[in-house]
Formats: sequence, structure tokens, C-alpha cells
Amino acid sequence: MEKREQIAEIAATLAFSAILNNDKVGCILFSDRVEKFIPPAKGRTHFLRIIREILEYEPQHNGTDIGEALRYLTGAIKKKCTAFILSDMLDVKADGTPRYEEALKVAVNRHDISVIRVTDPREKVLPNVGLVHAKDAESGASRWINTGSRATREAYSKWFSTATLGADKLFIRYKVRHVDISTDQDFVKGLITLFQGK
Repeated sequence: MEKREQIAEIAATLAFSAILNNDKVGCILFSDRVEKFIPPAKGRTHFLRIIREILEYEPQHNGTDIGEALRYLTGAIKKKCTAFILSDMLDVKADGTPRYEEALKVAVNRHDISVIRVTDPREKVLPNVGLVHAKDAESGASRWINTGSRATREAYSKWFSTATLGADKLFIRYKVRHVDISTDQDFVKGLITLFQGK
């Protein structure tokens, strides 16, 4: 399963749970900007609209800016709410540290924020498969990478580890509940872990 598919299933499950609990549910779809905002509301028709958007929406841009989405949430929703960020959280500076710290710091003071970080096991380690032509899905830039180079593989692993640990430190610093769910795992167990606070 791809990350996008996993995120869509998790979002649908959360929305369905909120509707069953007679809670309002809304949605912010974002790339490097907020692309669509569906204000919180109740009802089956509203729920179906959100699910349709999550499953069918094609982003107009390719980048990622979690901070922009958090700033939009803070500005659009005035009353305290429960919000879930569903993302791989790989929105980092060149050195691998998160770009969204300030926005997260503000958001957690106004809302109950939880992070569901969806990961793909294939992203954690760069396999040794020789010379590969790779394209960055966000920037569109492409280049040849020699995955046969041990130094290249180690540099990638270090970058990925720095990005992951940087996000973890922020979650701990700002007391953000979070869970990692891999695309090769049952996401229900991850959600149970999140809600039980373990």
C-alpha cells in the first residue's frame, strides 16, 4: 500500500468514528499550501463529502508545508478542537531538522494535536541496486544516484534518521501524542495505541 492510500483509510476511519460519536468533523488538505478546507460539520452527507475528497482529490502542487497547514488550522478554528496530522512528517530543512516547529508550538497551545506519521519501510534504507535515476516527487528535480556507493547509502540513512528523530524530539517537547504506522502494518493497532496513550 502507498502512503497516500494508507492515510486515506486512516482519515476515513477517524471521520467515521467522529460521526458515530455525533462530533463535527472537518478536513484540511495541503501540499506546500492549503489546497482545500472543509469546515467542521455533522451528518452523513458531510461525512461522505469528506471521504470523497480524501480519496479523489488530486493536489495542485507537489511540495509539503506542514507549518502552513498548522497556521491555517490555528486561524480558521477558533474554539479548541481535536486535530490529527496525517503525514510522513518529512518536511525538513537541508540539515534534516523539522521546518514546522514554530507553527506546531502555537497550534498545541490552542488545540489538542495528535500526529499519525505514516511511513513506508522502503524509504528507511537506500537499497544497493547500482546506478538509479531518481526523481523528487515534490520538487520535480531528477538525478542519477549511485546506490552502490556505501557512502551514499550511509548519508541517506543519516538524513532519514535525523529527520525522524528531529520530529520525535518536537513531539516530546510539546507533548504531542503521536504514533508511527507503516504501510505494511494494520493501522487499526496503531490507532488503538494512540488513543490508549501508550
